[in-house]
Amino acid sequence: MYNFEFVKPKTLDEALAALQEEDAQPLSGGQTLIPTLKQRLNMPSKLVSLLGISDLVGLSSAGGVMTIKGATTHGQVAKEATDFPGLARLASLIGDPAVRNRGTIGGSLANNDPSACYPSAAMACQATIVTDRREIAADDYFQGMFATALEEGEIITAVKFPIPEASYYYKFEQPASRFPLTGVFVAKYADRVGVGVTGASNDGVFRWTEAEEALASDFSAGAIEGLTVPADDMIADMHGSAEYRAHLVKVLTGRSVGLC
Repeated sequence: MYNFEFVKPKTLDEALAALQEEDAQPLSGGQTLIPTLKQRLNMPSKLVSLLGISDLVGLSSAGGVMTIKGATTHGQVAKEATDFPGLARLASLIGDPAVRNRGTIGGSLANNDPSACYPSAAMACQATIVTDRREIAADDYFQGMFATALEEGEIITAVKFPIPEASYYYKFEQPASRFPLTGVFVAKYADRVGVGVTGASNDGVFRWTEAEEALASDFSAGAIEGLTVPADDMIADMHGSAEYRAHLVKVLTGRSVGLC
């Protein structure tokens, strides 16, 4: 580790002011940031904690939309997102109790790890990412591996999820890291179906649009039997080949549909 300044503002305005300083960086759950600091892969001069800001914590449902504030932990989502059981299940499968009680939804989405769980739900549900400056549609927000539409000093204040009629998240877990080797989130709405895929592609999270179209006409596992997922851009590593991950996308989509 190295020397840096640490501040813990009590209000959003105080946090935004602190982030205007050169090399300042926000700290939410810290599940990714702290390890990178220890390895000196990231060396900000100031860390601005968002965890002491009460206005950034909590979740609520109104008008068919669940709003989750940016510093809400995975554990809180798992316990309190009763109106959206698919998302509650997703949150309950993240890491272990220590990670779930520290990591936050805003931190996860801001980092956009290619194997993070929340991005699959955000894409499938066509969620809206709310920042201190604007609102960003999920399709515009995610821009590739570890890349997002966030600008310098911009922070996620909330995420708005349209609540589906039915949903399920199927995570094929890599046992050592507990990240999904491949994860699929299926969300069924009255007029459409969303299928968000994480952990599989070199480009990060994506929607399997061919499956969405097929399932919108026939919401059954049989509707995707004739479809194939191209392996060209899939991750290949010691845990699984590109072809294996492409196969998992189809299998987990079918299982998710069956369990919705």
